[in-house]
Amino acid sequence: MNDTGSRVPPADAYAAGQGVRSIAQSAPIVTQTPSIRSALDAGDIGLYPIGNFYQTSGRCNDCATIRQALWYFQDEPILVPNRAVPLAGFAPGVRAKDDIAWWAATQKEQAAMDYPPLIWIGAPEVARSAWFDPDGKRITVGGERWEFDVVPKIALNRSYYNAESIAFLRTRPLTLRGTSAGGRFIARTVWPEDFRLDADAETRVVNASSDAIRELVRGEPRGGAQSPFAAYVLWERHPGIARSWEGKPILATILNGAQGDDDEAHGGHFAMLTGRVGTGGAIGNWLANNFYTLDSYSEKGIIAAMLPLDNYLADLNSGQGWYRPSYLIVAVLKDQRSAVLIQNAFCRVYNQFYRHQLVYRHPTMNCASISVDVLRAMGWQVPARGATSRALAVLGMPYYAIREKSVDKAIEGFDYFYEDRTRLFPAAAFEEIGAGLVRIAQQPLADKPSALERMLAEDIEALVFLRVPQIPSSRVWGDYPVVAFREYAARWPSDPALQKIIPVPPRPFPEAMRDPDLLPAPRRRGEIALGIWAALSLIGLPWLLWREWRRRRSRRAE
Repeated sequence: MNDTGSRVPPADAYAAGQGVRSIAQSAPIVTQTPSIRSALDAGDIGLYPIGNFYQTSGRCNDCATIRQALWYFQDEPILVPNRAVPLAGFAPGVRAKDDIAWWAATQKEQAAMDYPPLIWIGAPEVARSAWFDPDGKRITVGGERWEFDVVPKIALNRSYYNAESIAFLRTRPLTLRGTSAGGRFIARTVWPEDFRLDADAETRVVNASSDAIRELVRGEPRGGAQSPFAAYVLWERHPGIARSWEGKPILATILNGAQGDDDEAHGGHFAMLTGRVGTGGAIGNWLANNFYTLDSYSEKGIIAAMLPLDNYLADLNSGQGWYRPSYLIVAVLKDQRSAVLIQNAFCRVYNQFYRHQLVYRHPTMNCASISVDVLRAMGWQVPARGATSRALAVLGMPYYAIREKSVDKAIEGFDYFYEDRTRLFPAAAFEEIGAGLVRIAQQPLADKPSALERMLAEDIEALVFLRVPQIPSSRVWGDYPVVAFREYAARWPSDPALQKIIPVPPRPFPEAMRDPDLLPAPRRRGEIALGIWAALSLIGLPWLLWREWRRRRSRRAE
């Protein structure tokens, strides 16, 4: 698949048993009506036929899914692959990046789909083409009327769905994920169906540069948080010919903007997506590969997982669309082969992530870092922007240690300034990957393209930019995300009393969940730099002072 060298790891392994399971025992019973259907009644989810999954929770005791993944979803509705399909594996005893590089080198262009450990769906039922009554207290779906309510707000969540939300949503058809009982539907996800891949979208040609992609993101006030949904065709292989995108596979990148009420979230968020264009350009069933820290409880209830795009953006607590604007660059493909390979790689990474062989770290292994590493390991030559300032990272370390009165803060600061900005900033990753897609589509490939890049060049039929506004609620408006520390500093309140930071409780990973093959986490660069500074302080600086004293003494003697 690519030419990345790596030692060959041991054979694939699964950390959970492969025993035969009873679907009747594991899947909850959902009473279907003409309007409210099981979440399994969806055609495709991502690139996967929905019929190859069954619905359960993390308390499933006979799933082939690894036990660590299930542990995070004990009381959450999830989809788990049935035993007739191949599950993604992992190589024990190696780091996740080496695992992907080795695995990618063994793959054929037309690879079969590997299935993920699980897909987080959030709710067991779905209502499509639903409409609110003017007051938002009832919905009409397929001619049926239902009382309507929403799930409660998570305690740590600072704002929520309100009358402004109803006013925004009642004028458009909706997909609702939730639970029905006694003529009442309780929604967990409220997704506007007119947010779609519009085949009639206007053309807006851009050049293959990160600056051009940045302008798409920043071209509206507040990054388009309060602007209408928009779709622009950036490139198409056959302009002027009627677009026929329904059913076509897609590969997409998504950038979520800055939150307006969390000063730690000005950098935004990032994910890669795969799927198929739905009826009328529907995008809600695309699959987002969402990485968040597993080691604390999110104030929004987010758990790192693959999940449908409508959940990712419009879950009432965890949906990114309730917090900030979002932007997508979508590659419509004539063949699914490149999207399958990339999705297979993410399935594999999730196994290592849930096992804690891959550990989330904000400066060095965040949502952008993990995604960029996967693409690079697959042969996509995503450009590196380099460190913000290695000199500042090194020289500023003692300053941060003294100012913050914390060695950990000094180490973290070093890692932030030293890390490649493409891996550090979600917006930088989005710009470089977006520009890369435009470059692959528009221009001849580089002298030594990888197999993945060549496939993309052959298969991209169109590139479409989507701008998704923030859904109104009691939350303040978000903005476009920063792409440099100087931008971050400009938004960070200098008065500590004005800084908006949301403390969250830790979620320790149980020792009993750790497999014996796990390698220790690599030392952080900042820890190594701290050791060098300590050595200089104990040995180097006294030696320099002694040399200076000897030099001055010699001068006096002369």
